[in-house]
Amino acid sequence: MYFKSFLSSTLVFLGTTLHAQTTTTKTSFVDPRIGSDGHGHVFVGADVPFGAVQLGPTQINKGWDWCSGYNYAGKEILGFSHTHLSGTGCADLNDILLVPANGKQQLFPMKENDPESGYGSYFSRNSEHVSPGYYQVYLDKYKVNVELTSTERVGLHKYHYENKTSANIFVDLGFHQYDDPKKTFFKKVNDSTFVGYRLASGWANDKRVYFAIKLSQPSQSVKLFDGSNPVAGNEAQGKEVKAALYFNAEKNADIEVKVAISPVSEENALLNMKVEMPSWNFDLYKNAADQKWNETLSRIDFDAPQKEKTIFYTAMYHMYIAPSLFNDVNNDYRGTDKKVYKNADFKNVTTLSLWDSYRAWAPFMTIAEPEKVQDMVSSMLAIFQQQGRLPVWPLMGCETDCMVGNPAIPVITDAYLKGLIPRDKIALAYEAVRSTAMRQKSGLNYVQKLQFIPMDSLGQSVSWALEFAIADAGIARMAKSLGKVEDAKYFKERSELYHKYWDASRGFFIGRKLDGSFREPFNPISPRHDYTEGDAWQYIWSVPQDVKGLISLVGGEKTFEDRLDHFFHMSSELGDGAPPDISGMIGQYAQGNEPSHHIIYLYNYLGRPDKTADLLRASVDSFYTDKPDGLCGNEDVGQMSAWYAFTAMGMYPVDPTSGRYVFGTPLANDITIHISKNTTFNVKVVNNNMKNKYIQKVLWNGKDYPKMYIDHSTIVKGGTLTFVMGDKPSNSYGKSIASRPN
Repeated sequence: MYFKSFLSSTLVFLGTTLHAQTTTTKTSFVDPRIGSDGHGHVFVGADVPFGAVQLGPTQINKGWDWCSGYNYAGKEILGFSHTHLSGTGCADLNDILLVPANGKQQLFPMKENDPESGYGSYFSRNSEHVSPGYYQVYLDKYKVNVELTSTERVGLHKYHYENKTSANIFVDLGFHQYDDPKKTFFKKVNDSTFVGYRLASGWANDKRVYFAIKLSQPSQSVKLFDGSNPVAGNEAQGKEVKAALYFNAEKNADIEVKVAISPVSEENALLNMKVEMPSWNFDLYKNAADQKWNETLSRIDFDAPQKEKTIFYTAMYHMYIAPSLFNDVNNDYRGTDKKVYKNADFKNVTTLSLWDSYRAWAPFMTIAEPEKVQDMVSSMLAIFQQQGRLPVWPLMGCETDCMVGNPAIPVITDAYLKGLIPRDKIALAYEAVRSTAMRQKSGLNYVQKLQFIPMDSLGQSVSWALEFAIADAGIARMAKSLGKVEDAKYFKERSELYHKYWDASRGFFIGRKLDGSFREPFNPISPRHDYTEGDAWQYIWSVPQDVKGLISLVGGEKTFEDRLDHFFHMSSELGDGAPPDISGMIGQYAQGNEPSHHIIYLYNYLGRPDKTADLLRASVDSFYTDKPDGLCGNEDVGQMSAWYAFTAMGMYPVDPTSGRYVFGTPLANDITIHISKNTTFNVKVVNNNMKNKYIQKVLWNGKDYPKMYIDHSTIVKGGTLTFVMGDKPSNSYGKSIASRPN
């Protein structure tokens, strides 16, 4: 069944690819190295949309900017591993490292600036080429040309050896940049087939990766090691098992290597390989990967100049790297309780950067990829059943508990309100969000009593509280839709608890002691104590669920606008201890970090869309480029790119569970989203150019549209939204109070 399905899809890929050679494909506009320099932390290598495998180069760890295992500033490659993170602020993965080696056997990675000290090689940027689903590089030390491609669960290596002396494929299961290998195993099944596993603890505290390896030509000999100690026989178990698979390069200098991974077993890894990659044909799988990416990127047609097209489609590419599959072709997967679940009715996924992605990535996918949102929700509901609460930042079957609040709740409630949760899972979804919100941990014991969280009891209490309130607004909306009147009232009150942290005398949300007093002394640009990856200035605006209430709390529209103006024009100085995540500064606005992402759009609530337009263009021009350092902060598994993608289309989901997208300033001439086979949502931009950044009027299906926003329910029905642009602020657009978002 699996094999037949694969062959059918491959024939479609090949046919479409041959046709696509005569036209410009969307993948030709993608440069995966954008964001690989500086703080972007993106993955560079070969993968397919949402694949379990991210096969790419791994370098020496030189600090925080190597979270993905690779940075454009690096000049060496240690080897090629099969799992990578993309754009995170924490580091892990780089599992199952392969090195196409020759010459003297070296068992440990080279040291920086000393390639002869261990395995690994320098490389030239001129020899490195990367496109969606494909990576190529020449390793100077080994004189080996490397090509990589992948399917969802299988990586394919193609090596050509110019230096044939003692040619081997070196596998280092003990290699680690960030985690600590606990138990590794390697077994020779026959001369060309090998299996094993790697168990490790890192950010993911109980990571289990099973694998199968096949060579296109048989090995002549196999040497096994645990650390530096040789191991006799055909298998080895230990903390840092390594294997050198020698083959006859004199006879044939070209070899291909398949590596399949599984979260469940070696047997399932072999099944994944059999189903997804039954033949030896590198170009077949390379073309299939390219076509999968082209079909995915073609969900949106983006008509703009070349540079903007490159930035947009690269942003889309980054948005589809994760969440990554964490199951096998038979739908088996390993839960957070470490039990194996068989024949799941959904595609289990992992790598969910929820605190980041609930803001824009998840709403974007409800439009462009609703099926993936359903898989994501089902995966989170399964985790709820396994660990008794919704996840915070799940990775490789582990809960990292990274970041604050209840970030799974906005994703689930938004999906429900948009009709994306199957009827038979709605009751479970509501149980999950309510139960998670009613835990007796992380300050929720105070929230449940409609009290403030004392800073004495919880660090970063203001950020925790504001994030809880955003999630509670989603629960209130879901409860109201389900007819749960008392719950709707209760969670609505909880969503307004942000009031309790407002110190009117100083005009900021500030931590409060158990006795009710506010923090003293207080420095509004200090990121310490009360805030997560931000300071008091950046957290004034973290009430997207009740902007009108926030405006009133701050002192009315005039005061709110004055504070916003000051925020964007004040010094960008950050207090002592500011994390590097706070980056891409316009005043105290930080484009490089998620709590700021909605703030520019708040001017619309004051009837000042011109100020929104000015700041959006300044942010786009400064912080999104087509260079390797083209992202000003962590990609954060798609959120930085989702902000750009929404902004380029002229809108943004300020309130992530409202189903409402607030207008800004579009960046393209014409954008078409293919909602379904017969339904499209089209954005036409009249008089679009660099100077004409101000919306003059809006049309919906050719008729005047008086609002400064559009609802999700309108978009998914299909139609044409027209922005008429000009080089000066409009005298009419946005002036009516009735037109403003609410």
